[in-house]
Amino acid sequence: MSTIRLGTRRSALATTQSTWVADRLRAAGHDVELVLVTTDGDRDQRTALRQLGGTGVFVSALRSALHEGRIDAAVHSLKDLPTAPAEGLALGAIPVREDPRDALVARDGMTLGELPPGAVIGTGSPRRQAQLLALGLGHRVSDLRGNVDTRLAAVTEGRLDGVVLALAGLRRLGRDDQVTEILDPIQVLPAPGQGALAVEIRADDRTLREAVAALDDPDTRACVTAERSLLAALEAGCSAPVGALADVVIGDDRDELSLRGAVVAVDGSDEIRRSLTGPLDAPERLGAALAALLLEDGAGALVPDLAPPTSPTGGSTTRTTATPLGA
Repeated sequence: MSTIRLGTRRSALATTQSTWVADRLRAAGHDVELVLVTTDGDRDQRTALRQLGGTGVFVSALRSALHEGRIDAAVHSLKDLPTAPAEGLALGAIPVREDPRDALVARDGMTLGELPPGAVIGTGSPRRQAQLLALGLGHRVSDLRGNVDTRLAAVTEGRLDGVVLALAGLRRLGRDDQVTEILDPIQVLPAPGQGALAVEIRADDRTLREAVAALDDPDTRACVTAERSLLAALEAGCSAPVGALADVVIGDDRDELSLRGAVVAVDGSDEIRRSLTGPLDAPERLGAALAALLLEDGAGALVPDLAPPTSPTGGSTTRTTATPLGA
C-alpha cells in the first residue's frame, strides 16, 4: 500500500507515542509519515479541561483530519477518546498497554504519606483531584495544565510540592526516574483506558485495517473495553471523577476479567468503590454491570450528572463483590 499518513498531536508525548506505532508499522514493511495536527486542548494550555469541554478536547481535530482524508490513521491516548462511537471511524488497533497506574513526582523524594498536611499537589484531572482529597491526608490540590516537562518543572522550581501524572507517559518519555511513588490503584484508581493507545482509522478502509491489525493486543482491548463500557454506562465523560481498571485473571475454567471501578465526590468527601469478575469475551457486559452496581449503591448522589440506576445486563455472567476495594 502507499505511505500511511499517521496523524498525531504535536506534544512531545504524543509524537513519542505515535513514533512507537510508526516504528512497528515500518517493521512490518509499511512506509509511514507522521502528520502533526494541533487540537483545541493543545492551543489552550491554561483553561481547565472541564471548562474546555472535557471529552474529546484532544480528539476532534484528529478526527476531522481523518474524515477529510488529510491523514489515514490517528494515534490517540485511549483515555482521551469519547466512549461514544464516531460515525465512519473505527479503532483499528489497541496495542499492548503500558503500566496504567498514576505516579507522584514530589519534592525531596517524598511519597504521598510523607508530604505534610497543606502540601499542594498539582493535576489537571478531576478524577485525580477527587481521589487525592478522599485519602484524607490534608493535602491541597491545584489545577495544572501543560505538557509533561512543564508540570515537572512546577515541582523542581518550587511552585508545587508534587504533581500526579500517568506513569505510562513518564515511561514513554524516559522521565520515570523522577517518580517518587507509583500510586496503588487501591488509593488512586486510574482513568478508564489509561496507559493504552488507540489507532483510529476510517471504518471503510479495509486495506489499512489489515495493516494495523497486527498491532492489536486482545487482552488490552478486552480490559479497556470493560473500563470504557463502565464509563459509557455511567454517561460520564473522560474528565469525570470516575476510575476504572480491568485485569485478566485466572478463573476456574478459563481466563476472566476482573474490573474495579470508583466514583468519587469532586471534593473527596465520599467515594464508592466496587468490583466484578466476568468472562473475558464479554467486556461490555461486565462494564455495564459494574456501572449499574455503582449506581445502585449511590454513585449518582456523589456525581449528580451520572446516569440513573439500571439493571445489570447479563447479571448471571458476573460474580459480584459489593465491598469496598482493598477491604
